[in-house]
Amino acid sequence: MKRYHISISERVFHFKQPAGTSRGVYLTRKSWFVHIRYADRLPDLVGIGECAPLPNLSCDDIPNYEEVLRKFCDYVEEMGFIPNNDMADYPSMIFGLETALQHLHQQRKMTEETGDDLLSPYQIFHTRFSRGECGVPINGLVWMGNYEEMAQRMEEKIAAHFHCVKLKIGAIDFDKELDLIRRIRERFTKEQIEIRVDANGAFSPEEAMDKLHQLAEYDLHSIEQPIRQGQWEEMARLCEHTPLPIALDEELIGVNTDDEKIRLLDTIKPQYIILKPSLHGGMYGTSGWLHLSSRRGIDCWITSALESNIGLNAIAHYTVRMYELFGYLSLPDGSMRPQGLGTGQLFTDNIPLPLEIRGDQLWFNPKELSSSIRDGSYR
Repeated sequence: MKRYHISISERVFHFKQPAGTSRGVYLTRKSWFVHIRYADRLPDLVGIGECAPLPNLSCDDIPNYEEVLRKFCDYVEEMGFIPNNDMADYPSMIFGLETALQHLHQQRKMTEETGDDLLSPYQIFHTRFSRGECGVPINGLVWMGNYEEMAQRMEEKIAAHFHCVKLKIGAIDFDKELDLIRRIRERFTKEQIEIRVDANGAFSPEEAMDKLHQLAEYDLHSIEQPIRQGQWEEMARLCEHTPLPIALDEELIGVNTDDEKIRLLDTIKPQYIILKPSLHGGMYGTSGWLHLSSRRGIDCWITSALESNIGLNAIAHYTVRMYELFGYLSLPDGSMRPQGLGTGQLFTDNIPLPLEIRGDQLWFNPKELSSSIRDGSYR
C-alpha cells in the first residue's frame, strides 16, 4: 500500500532584472514542485517542496529531469522514505522531496496539537525563526552588471543598512571593480560594513594571487571561488598562502559522497565553504558538509540558489534549525554569521509567502496567513 501520493507541477518565474551568474545571464527560472499527501490519513494536508536545478551548473541539470524525478517520487510513495544514497547525484530533487515531507509532517504535528494547520503558515521546522522571534542576518547582494549599474546597486544596499555587502566580480574591468570596493571602504570600516566578493572562478591560477593581494588591501571578509573548480592543487596553494580568506562554492558541486567531501576538505583546506542545499545534497547533504567542516575548523554559511519563495523559505527554516541545534554558522560571539539568502524579491511573479526583509535580516511572519496558503495557489 502506498504511504504517500506525490504529484509534480512546473512553473517558470521571470526575473525583475537580468541575473548575471558564473554560467551566463538568466531572464527566467524554471522550477518543479512536488506536492506530497498522506495516502491513508489527513488527506487535506499537503507538503510542497521546490526542485530547482540551475542550468549549466547543477550536477542534476539533465534533459529528462521530470522523468527521473517521477521515478524517485514513485519510490517515496511506495517505500515512505527518500533513498539519499541512490539520489546523491540529484541534489535538487533530494531538496524538493525532503522539504515537502518535512513540511507535511510539520503541518500534521501542528494540526494534532492545535486542530488547525493554518495556525502555522508554512513552517518547515519549529524554531525561533518560525515563531517570528528572530530573523536571519543576510548579505546584500550586488549583481553583476556594468560599472554604473553595480555602483547604483551597491548604494542601494548601503542605504538599506546592510551590514554585509557581497559583490559579484569578474564581469567588468578588474580596476573598476576595485574602485567599487574602494568607494565602500573609504566611507566605512570593516567593522561597519563587511565586504564579500564572489569571483565565480573568473581568475586564472597564474593571476589569482596578485589579484588576491590587491583585494586584501581593502579589508575584505572573503572571496568566493577565485579560480574555476576542479583545480585542487592550485586552489590548495592559494588557500595556504592567501592574504584574504577563500570560500569554496562551485568547488563543492558534484562532490556527493562523504569520502569525496573529506578528500576535498583535507586537500584544499579552505577558510570557508558556502553551502547551497539545491546544489549540495539537499538538507541531508548540507548537514554532512556542516559536520565535516566544523570538525576541521572550517567556517561556512548557507545560501539560496535563485529558488522561488518556496525554496527560500525552506532554506531559511533549515538554516536556523542547524544554528539552534548545533551552533553551526556562528560568529565567535555566538551570533549567526550573515547568510547568503535571497530576499524573495527576485521575480515579478514569485509565490507569496509570509517572508519579509527588516533591515538586513530575513524574517518569517507567523501571524500573516499568506494568501497562497489560504487559497491553495502555491499547490
